[in-house]
Amino acid sequence: MQLPPFLPTLAYAQELDKQDTLRSFRQAYHLPLHEGKPAIYFCGNSLGLQPKSTAAALEEELTQWRDYAVEGWFHGKRPWLPYHQYLQPALAEVVGAKPEEVVVMNTLTVNLHLLMVSFYQPTRQRYKIIMEAGAFPSDQYAVASQVRFHGFDPQDAIVEVVPRPGEIVLHTEDIVKTIEEHADSTALILFGGVNYYTGQYFDLSAITQAAHRAGAYAGFDLAHAAGNVPLQLHDWDVDFAVWCSYKYLNSGPGGPSGVFIHERHGNDEKLPRFAGWWGQKEQERFLMQKQFSPIPGAAGWQISTAPIISLAPHRASLELFQKAGMTVLRRKSEQLTAYLARHLERLNQQAQRFRILTPDDTEKRGCQLSIYLQHDGKTLFDQLSTNGVICDWREDNLSHSGGGVIRVAPTPMYNTFEEVYRFTKLLEDFD
Repeated sequence: MQLPPFLPTLAYAQELDKQDTLRSFRQAYHLPLHEGKPAIYFCGNSLGLQPKSTAAALEEELTQWRDYAVEGWFHGKRPWLPYHQYLQPALAEVVGAKPEEVVVMNTLTVNLHLLMVSFYQPTRQRYKIIMEAGAFPSDQYAVASQVRFHGFDPQDAIVEVVPRPGEIVLHTEDIVKTIEEHADSTALILFGGVNYYTGQYFDLSAITQAAHRAGAYAGFDLAHAAGNVPLQLHDWDVDFAVWCSYKYLNSGPGGPSGVFIHERHGNDEKLPRFAGWWGQKEQERFLMQKQFSPIPGAAGWQISTAPIISLAPHRASLELFQKAGMTVLRRKSEQLTAYLARHLERLNQQAQRFRILTPDDTEKRGCQLSIYLQHDGKTLFDQLSTNGVICDWREDNLSHSGGGVIRVAPTPMYNTFEEVYRFTKLLEDFD
Protein backbone atom coordinates (compact mmCIF):
# COMPACT_ATOMS: atom_id res chain seq x y z
CA MET A 1 0.00 0.00 0.00
CA GLN A 2 1.38 3.38 -1.05
CA LEU A 3 0.17 6.37 0.91
CA PRO A 4 -1.92 8.68 -1.29
CA PRO A 5 -1.51 12.48 -1.01
CA PHE A 6 -1.84 13.37 2.66
CA LEU A 7 -5.15 14.62 4.02
CA PRO A 8 -5.57 15.47 7.74
CA THR A 9 -9.03 13.92 7.99
CA LEU A 10 -10.62 11.00 9.81
CA ALA A 11 -12.01 9.65 6.54
CA TYR A 12 -8.49 9.52 5.09
CA ALA A 13 -7.21 7.54 8.10
CA GLN A 14 -10.14 5.14 7.89
CA GLU A 15 -9.53 4.57 4.20
CA LEU A 16 -5.89 3.70 4.93
CA ASP A 17 -7.08 1.17 7.49
CA LYS A 18 -9.40 -0.42 4.92
CA GLN A 19 -6.41 -0.91 2.61
CA ASP A 20 -4.24 -2.40 5.38
CA THR A 21 -3.54 -6.08 4.65
CA LEU A 22 -2.53 -6.59 8.30
CA ARG A 23 -5.73 -5.18 9.80
CA SER A 24 -7.01 -8.59 10.92
CA PHE A 25 -3.99 -9.09 13.22
CA ARG A 26 -5.34 -6.44 15.58
CA GLN A 27 -8.02 -8.94 16.56
CA ALA A 28 -5.30 -11.36 17.69
CA TYR A 29 -4.33 -9.14 20.65
CA HIS A 30 -5.92 -8.03 23.89
CA LEU A 31 -6.29 -4.23 23.85
CA PRO A 32 -6.27 -2.32 27.17
CA LEU A 33 -9.43 -0.36 27.80
CA HIS A 34 -10.01 3.26 28.75
CA GLU A 35 -13.52 4.13 29.93
CA GLY A 36 -14.83 0.96 28.32
CA LYS A 37 -13.22 1.55 24.90
CA PRO A 38 -9.86 0.41 23.52
CA ALA A 39 -7.07 2.73 24.60
CA ILE A 40 -4.64 4.08 22.03
CA TYR A 41 -1.67 1.89 22.86
CA PHE A 42 1.57 3.32 21.49
CA CYS A 43 3.88 1.68 24.01
CA GLY A 44 4.97 -1.51 22.26
CA ASN A 45 8.52 -0.20 22.53
CA SER A 46 8.27 -0.87 26.29
CA LEU A 47 5.81 -3.75 26.56
CA GLY A 48 3.97 -5.34 23.68
CA LEU A 49 0.33 -6.35 23.94
CA GLN A 50 -0.71 -9.86 24.90
CA PRO A 51 -1.65 -12.17 22.03
CA LYS A 52 -4.97 -13.89 22.60
CA SER A 53 -3.19 -17.18 21.94
CA THR A 54 -0.94 -16.68 24.99
CA ALA A 55 -3.39 -18.18 27.46
CA ALA A 56 -3.78 -21.35 25.38
CA ALA A 57 0.00 -21.67 25.03
CA LEU A 58 0.42 -21.43 28.79
CA GLU A 59 -2.49 -23.79 29.42
CA GLU A 60 -0.90 -26.35 27.11
CA GLU A 61 2.25 -26.46 29.23
CA LEU A 62 0.32 -26.43 32.51
CA THR A 63 -1.68 -29.39 31.22
CA GLN A 64 1.51 -31.13 30.19
CA TRP A 65 2.91 -30.57 33.68
CA ARG A 66 -0.34 -31.80 35.28
CA ASP A 67 -0.65 -34.92 33.13
CA TYR A 68 2.97 -35.99 32.72
CA ALA A 69 4.86 -34.36 35.60
CA VAL A 70 8.56 -35.06 35.10
CA GLU A 71 7.85 -37.20 32.05
CA GLY A 72 6.80 -34.00 30.29
CA TRP A 73 10.44 -33.48 29.41
CA PHE A 74 10.21 -36.50 27.10
CA HIS A 75 6.51 -37.04 26.24
CA GLY A 76 3.39 -35.11 25.29
CA LYS A 77 2.50 -32.77 22.45
CA ARG A 78 5.72 -30.79 22.76
CA PRO A 79 8.26 -32.52 25.00
CA TRP A 80 10.14 -29.91 26.98
CA LEU A 81 13.66 -31.22 26.49
CA PRO A 82 14.09 -29.71 22.99
CA TYR A 83 11.72 -26.78 23.62
CA HIS A 84 14.14 -24.12 22.43
CA GLN A 85 14.07 -25.77 19.00
CA TYR A 86 10.36 -24.99 18.60
CA LEU A 87 11.20 -21.27 18.63
CA GLN A 88 14.28 -21.25 16.44
CA PRO A 89 12.77 -21.19 12.91
CA ALA A 90 10.41 -18.27 13.55
CA LEU A 91 12.97 -16.32 15.54
CA ALA A 92 15.58 -16.83 12.83
CA GLU A 93 13.18 -15.22 10.34
CA VAL A 94 12.71 -12.20 12.60
CA VAL A 95 16.43 -11.46 12.94
CA GLY A 96 17.75 -12.76 9.62
CA ALA A 97 19.68 -15.78 10.85
CA LYS A 98 19.99 -19.50 10.42
CA PRO A 99 17.92 -21.42 12.99
CA GLU A 100 21.03 -22.86 14.64
CA GLU A 101 22.41 -19.33 15.11
CA VAL A 102 19.65 -18.30 17.54
CA VAL A 103 18.41 -19.49 20.89
CA VAL A 104 16.10 -18.16 23.61
CA MET A 105 17.47 -18.22 27.13
CA ASN A 106 17.81 -16.13 30.30
CA THR A 107 17.09 -12.39 30.14
CA LEU A 108 18.71 -9.57 28.20
CA THR A 109 21.45 -8.14 30.41
CA VAL A 110 22.34 -11.61 31.70
CA ASN A 111 22.91 -12.69 28.11
CA LEU A 112 24.90 -9.55 27.35
CA HIS A 113 27.26 -10.45 30.19
CA LEU A 114 27.49 -14.07 29.06
CA LEU A 115 28.36 -13.14 25.49
CA MET A 116 30.90 -10.57 26.62
CA VAL A 117 32.61 -13.48 28.38
CA SER A 118 33.08 -14.93 24.89
CA PHE A 119 33.58 -11.80 22.81
CA TYR A 120 35.33 -9.38 25.15
CA GLN A 121 38.72 -10.85 25.89
CA PRO A 122 40.85 -7.73 26.38
CA THR A 123 44.63 -7.61 26.22
CA ARG A 124 47.02 -4.84 27.20
CA GLN A 125 46.97 -3.76 23.55
CA ARG A 126 43.32 -4.38 22.67
CA TYR A 127 40.95 -3.54 25.51
CA LYS A 128 38.57 -0.78 24.41
CA ILE A 129 34.83 -1.04 23.82
CA ILE A 130 33.21 1.45 21.45
CA MET A 131 29.50 2.21 21.98
CA GLU A 132 27.02 4.98 21.34
CA ALA A 133 26.69 7.82 23.84
CA GLY A 134 23.32 7.62 25.53
CA ALA A 135 23.03 3.84 25.28
CA PHE A 136 20.40 2.22 27.47
CA PRO A 137 21.66 2.43 31.09
CA SER A 138 21.72 -1.33 31.65
CA ASP A 139 24.15 -1.68 28.74
CA GLN A 140 26.31 1.07 30.20
CA TYR A 141 26.35 -0.66 33.59
CA ALA A 142 27.16 -4.03 32.05
CA VAL A 143 29.99 -2.70 29.91
CA ALA A 144 31.55 -0.69 32.73
CA SER A 145 31.42 -3.65 35.10
CA GLN A 146 32.99 -5.96 32.50
CA VAL A 147 35.78 -3.48 31.89
CA ARG A 148 36.46 -3.18 35.62
CA PHE A 149 36.32 -6.96 36.02
CA HIS A 150 39.20 -7.23 33.56
CA GLY A 151 41.20 -4.60 35.44
CA PHE A 152 40.71 -1.61 33.16
CA ASP A 153 39.43 1.91 33.81
CA PRO A 154 36.08 2.62 32.10
CA GLN A 155 37.12 6.22 31.53
CA ASP A 156 39.90 4.94 29.29
CA ALA A 157 38.50 1.67 28.00
CA ILE A 158 34.99 2.81 26.98
CA VAL A 159 34.85 5.07 23.93
CA GLU A 160 31.48 6.72 23.33
CA VAL A 161 30.49 8.07 19.92
CA VAL A 162 28.72 11.38 20.51
CA PRO A 163 26.52 13.41 18.16
CA ARG A 164 27.95 16.38 16.32
CA PRO A 165 27.50 19.75 18.06
CA GLY A 166 23.87 20.83 17.94
CA GLU A 167 22.68 17.43 16.69
CA ILE A 168 20.91 14.53 18.35
CA VAL A 169 21.47 11.45 16.22
CA LEU A 170 24.72 9.90 15.05
CA HIS A 171 26.20 9.79 11.55
CA THR A 172 27.42 6.42 10.31
CA GLU A 173 30.60 8.00 9.00
CA ASP A 174 31.36 9.35 12.49
CA ILE A 175 30.88 5.90 14.00
CA VAL A 176 33.16 4.35 11.39
CA LYS A 177 35.74 7.12 11.87
CA THR A 178 35.81 6.54 15.63
CA ILE A 179 36.36 2.82 15.07
CA GLU A 180 39.22 3.58 12.68
CA GLU A 181 40.82 6.03 15.11
CA HIS A 182 40.88 3.39 17.85
CA ALA A 183 41.44 0.38 15.59
CA ASP A 184 44.67 -0.78 17.20
CA SER A 185 43.30 -0.74 20.74
CA THR A 186 39.68 -1.86 20.32
CA ALA A 187 38.41 -5.31 21.22
CA LEU A 188 34.66 -4.89 20.83
CA ILE A 189 32.11 -2.64 19.13
CA LEU A 190 28.82 -2.79 21.06
CA PHE A 191 25.89 -0.71 19.82
CA GLY A 192 22.17 -0.76 20.26
CA GLY A 193 20.30 -1.69 17.11
CA VAL A 194 17.80 1.11 17.70
CA ASN A 195 18.59 3.74 20.31
CA TYR A 196 15.92 3.62 23.00
CA TYR A 197 15.76 7.42 23.44
CA THR A 198 16.05 8.86 19.93
CA GLY A 199 14.65 5.89 18.01
CA GLN A 200 17.59 5.96 15.58
CA TYR A 201 18.17 2.69 13.71
CA PHE A 202 21.90 2.28 13.18
CA ASP A 203 23.56 0.89 10.08
CA LEU A 204 24.53 -2.43 11.63
CA SER A 205 26.12 -3.75 8.45
CA ALA A 206 28.45 -0.76 8.10
CA ILE A 207 29.36 -0.87 11.80
CA THR A 208 30.11 -4.60 11.59
CA GLN A 209 32.32 -4.15 8.54
CA ALA A 210 34.25 -1.33 10.25
CA ALA A 211 34.68 -3.45 13.38
CA HIS A 212 36.09 -6.37 11.43
CA ARG A 213 38.46 -4.14 9.46
CA ALA A 214 39.76 -2.97 12.82
CA GLY A 215 40.20 -6.52 14.06
CA ALA A 216 37.41 -6.22 16.63
CA TYR A 217 34.19 -8.13 17.27
CA ALA A 218 30.81 -6.54 16.47
CA GLY A 219 27.92 -7.11 18.88
CA PHE A 220 24.51 -5.47 19.22
CA ASP A 221 21.75 -5.02 21.77
CA LEU A 222 18.61 -5.39 19.66
CA ALA A 223 16.07 -4.78 22.44
CA HIS A 224 14.38 -2.05 20.36
CA ALA A 225 15.15 -3.65 17.00
CA ALA A 226 14.01 -7.28 17.13
CA GLY A 227 10.49 -7.51 15.73
CA ASN A 228 10.67 -3.82 14.78
CA VAL A 229 13.13 -3.31 11.93
CA PRO A 230 14.53 -5.56 9.17
CA LEU A 231 17.56 -7.50 10.34
CA GLN A 232 19.97 -9.72 8.42
CA LEU A 233 22.40 -10.70 11.15
CA HIS A 234 23.91 -13.65 9.33
CA ASP A 235 24.43 -11.87 6.02
CA TRP A 236 25.78 -8.77 7.74
CA ASP A 237 28.39 -11.01 9.39
CA VAL A 238 27.49 -9.81 12.91
CA ASP A 239 29.43 -11.70 15.57
CA PHE A 240 26.72 -11.74 18.26
CA ALA A 241 23.54 -10.02 19.33
CA VAL A 242 21.11 -10.10 22.24
CA TRP A 243 17.55 -8.83 22.66
CA CYS A 244 14.50 -9.10 24.87
CA SER A 245 11.13 -10.54 23.85
CA TYR A 246 8.70 -8.34 25.76
CA LYS A 247 8.77 -5.21 23.59
CA TYR A 248 7.90 -5.57 19.91
CA LEU A 249 7.97 -9.37 20.24
CA ASN A 250 4.96 -9.31 22.61
CA SER A 251 6.02 -12.19 24.85
CA GLY A 252 5.11 -10.85 28.28
CA PRO A 253 6.69 -8.73 31.05
CA GLY A 254 10.24 -9.84 31.72
CA GLY A 255 10.00 -12.35 28.88
CA PRO A 256 13.06 -14.36 27.92
CA SER A 257 15.92 -13.03 25.85
CA GLY A 258 17.10 -14.05 22.42
CA VAL A 259 20.70 -14.62 21.40
CA PHE A 260 22.38 -14.67 18.01
CA ILE A 261 25.85 -16.14 17.53
CA HIS A 262 27.21 -16.33 14.01
CA GLU A 263 27.77 -19.89 12.83
CA ARG A 264 31.54 -19.39 12.54
CA HIS A 265 31.62 -18.89 16.32
CA GLY A 266 28.79 -21.24 17.23
CA ASN A 267 30.83 -24.31 16.40
CA ASP A 268 34.07 -23.05 17.91
CA GLU A 269 34.42 -25.01 21.14
CA LYS A 270 37.65 -23.16 21.94
CA LEU A 271 35.85 -19.83 22.25
CA PRO A 272 35.61 -18.95 25.97
CA ARG A 273 32.16 -19.26 27.50
CA PHE A 274 30.48 -19.88 30.83
CA ALA A 275 29.11 -23.41 30.58
CA GLY A 276 26.13 -25.15 32.12
CA TRP A 277 24.33 -28.43 31.68
CA TRP A 278 21.63 -27.12 29.32
CA GLY A 279 24.31 -26.26 26.79
CA GLN A 280 25.62 -29.83 26.86
CA LYS A 281 24.82 -31.98 23.84
CA GLU A 282 21.35 -33.36 24.44
CA GLN A 283 22.29 -36.98 23.83
CA GLU A 284 24.97 -36.66 26.52
CA ARG A 285 23.24 -34.36 29.01
CA PHE A 286 21.87 -37.07 31.26
CA LEU A 287 25.05 -39.13 31.21
CA MET A 288 26.27 -36.69 33.87
CA GLN A 289 29.80 -36.68 32.51
CA LYS A 290 32.38 -34.22 33.75
CA GLN A 291 33.57 -33.11 30.30
CA PHE A 292 31.51 -30.30 28.75
CA SER A 293 30.65 -30.87 25.09
CA PRO A 294 28.46 -28.01 23.82
CA ILE A 295 25.51 -28.26 21.47
CA PRO A 296 26.61 -26.89 18.07
CA GLY A 297 25.43 -23.36 17.42
CA ALA A 298 23.97 -20.75 19.73
CA ALA A 299 22.21 -23.38 21.84
CA GLY A 300 25.60 -24.36 23.22
CA TRP A 301 25.60 -21.12 25.24
CA GLN A 302 22.59 -22.23 27.28
CA ILE A 303 23.41 -22.68 30.94
CA SER A 304 20.34 -23.41 33.02
CA THR A 305 17.25 -25.52 32.51
CA ALA A 306 14.90 -23.95 29.96
CA PRO A 307 12.07 -21.89 31.60
CA ILE A 308 9.20 -23.57 29.75
CA ILE A 309 6.44 -21.44 31.26
CA SER A 310 8.20 -18.32 29.97
CA LEU A 311 9.04 -19.79 26.58
CA ALA A 312 5.44 -20.76 25.81
CA PRO A 313 4.10 -17.17 25.41
CA HIS A 314 7.11 -16.37 23.25
CA ARG A 315 6.30 -19.32 20.99
CA ALA A 316 2.70 -18.11 20.66
CA SER A 317 3.83 -14.62 19.71
CA LEU A 318 6.40 -15.80 17.19
CA GLU A 319 3.71 -17.79 15.40
CA LEU A 320 1.94 -14.50 14.66
CA PHE A 321 5.16 -13.01 13.31
CA GLN A 322 5.53 -15.97 10.98
CA LYS A 323 1.99 -15.45 9.69
CA ALA A 324 2.41 -11.71 9.19
CA GLY A 325 5.99 -11.67 7.85
CA MET A 326 8.63 -9.09 8.72
CA THR A 327 8.60 -7.58 5.21
CA VAL A 328 4.91 -6.74 5.39
CA LEU A 329 5.18 -5.55 8.98
CA ARG A 330 8.04 -3.26 8.07
CA ARG A 331 6.13 -1.76 5.15
CA LYS A 332 3.17 -0.87 7.35
CA SER A 333 5.49 0.45 10.08
CA GLU A 334 7.06 2.88 7.63
CA GLN A 335 3.59 4.03 6.55
CA LEU A 336 2.39 4.55 10.13
CA THR A 337 5.41 6.59 11.19
CA ALA A 338 5.34 8.62 7.95
CA TYR A 339 1.66 9.36 8.55
CA LEU A 340 2.35 10.42 12.14
CA ALA A 341 5.27 12.60 11.04
CA ARG A 342 3.09 14.36 8.44
CA HIS A 343 0.57 15.25 11.13
CA LEU A 344 3.29 16.59 13.40
CA GLU A 345 4.69 18.67 10.56
CA ARG A 346 1.21 20.09 9.96
CA LEU A 347 0.82 21.03 13.62
CA ASN A 348 4.23 22.68 13.63
CA GLN A 349 3.15 24.89 10.73
CA GLN A 350 0.58 26.40 13.06
CA ALA A 351 3.18 26.92 15.80
CA GLN A 352 6.56 25.28 16.37
CA ARG A 353 5.65 23.00 19.25
CA PHE A 354 7.22 19.62 18.57
CA ARG A 355 10.67 18.46 17.60
CA ILE A 356 11.05 14.94 16.28
CA LEU A 357 14.39 13.57 17.45
CA THR A 358 14.07 10.42 15.34
CA PRO A 359 15.64 10.60 11.84
CA ASP A 360 13.43 11.66 8.93
CA ASP A 361 14.79 8.85 6.77
CA THR A 362 12.53 5.81 7.23
CA GLU A 363 15.53 3.50 6.74
CA LYS A 364 17.08 5.01 9.87
CA ARG A 365 14.12 4.52 12.20
CA GLY A 366 11.65 1.89 13.30
CA CYS A 367 8.17 2.15 14.83
CA GLN A 368 9.11 4.78 17.38
CA LEU A 369 9.06 8.55 16.97
CA SER A 370 10.58 10.49 19.85
CA ILE A 371 8.75 13.79 20.23
CA TYR A 372 10.77 16.37 22.15
CA LEU A 373 9.08 19.18 24.05
CA GLN A 374 11.18 21.78 25.78
CA HIS A 375 8.31 23.03 27.94
CA ASP A 376 5.08 21.54 29.31
CA GLY A 377 5.91 18.11 27.96
CA LYS A 378 4.94 16.25 31.10
CA THR A 379 1.68 18.20 31.26
CA LEU A 380 0.88 17.13 27.71
CA PHE A 381 1.83 13.54 28.47
CA ASP A 382 -0.48 13.51 31.49
CA GLN A 383 -3.32 14.93 29.39
CA LEU A 384 -2.78 12.24 26.78
CA SER A 385 -2.96 9.60 29.50
CA THR A 386 -6.17 11.11 30.83
CA ASN A 387 -7.64 10.79 27.33
CA GLY A 388 -6.74 7.14 26.90
CA VAL A 389 -3.36 7.31 25.17
CA ILE A 390 -0.72 4.95 26.53
CA CYS A 391 2.80 5.96 25.50
CA ASP A 392 5.76 6.90 27.68
CA TRP A 393 7.68 9.87 28.99
CA ARG A 394 11.44 10.27 29.33
CA GLU A 395 13.05 13.19 31.08
CA ASP A 396 15.40 15.27 28.96
CA ASN A 397 18.87 13.71 28.95
CA LEU A 398 20.11 15.99 26.20
CA SER A 399 19.99 19.61 27.34
CA HIS A 400 18.79 19.16 30.93
CA SER A 401 16.43 22.07 30.41
CA GLY A 402 13.46 20.50 32.16
CA GLY A 403 11.89 19.26 28.97
CA GLY A 404 11.51 15.72 27.86
CA VAL A 405 10.49 13.22 25.25
CA ILE A 406 7.19 11.48 24.59
CA ARG A 407 8.07 8.20 22.91
CA VAL A 408 5.31 7.13 20.55
CA ALA A 409 5.46 3.72 18.87
CA PRO A 410 2.57 2.89 16.52
CA THR A 411 3.13 -0.81 16.02
CA PRO A 412 2.07 -2.49 12.75
CA MET A 413 0.79 -5.68 14.36
CA TYR A 414 -2.08 -4.00 16.19
CA ASN A 415 -2.15 -0.22 15.70
CA THR A 416 -4.23 1.66 13.14
CA PHE A 417 -4.04 4.85 11.11
CA GLU A 418 -7.22 6.04 12.83
CA GLU A 419 -5.45 5.77 16.19
CA VAL A 420 -2.62 7.94 14.86
CA TYR A 421 -5.21 10.46 13.66
CA ARG A 422 -6.97 10.51 17.04
CA PHE A 423 -3.64 10.90 18.83
CA THR A 424 -2.66 13.92 16.74
CA LYS A 425 -6.09 15.48 17.27
CA LEU A 426 -5.39 15.38 21.00
CA LEU A 427 -2.04 17.05 20.38
CA GLU A 428 -3.77 19.71 18.28
CA ASP A 429 -6.33 20.43 20.97
CA PHE A 430 -3.73 20.73 23.73
CA ASP A 431 -3.53 24.31 24.96
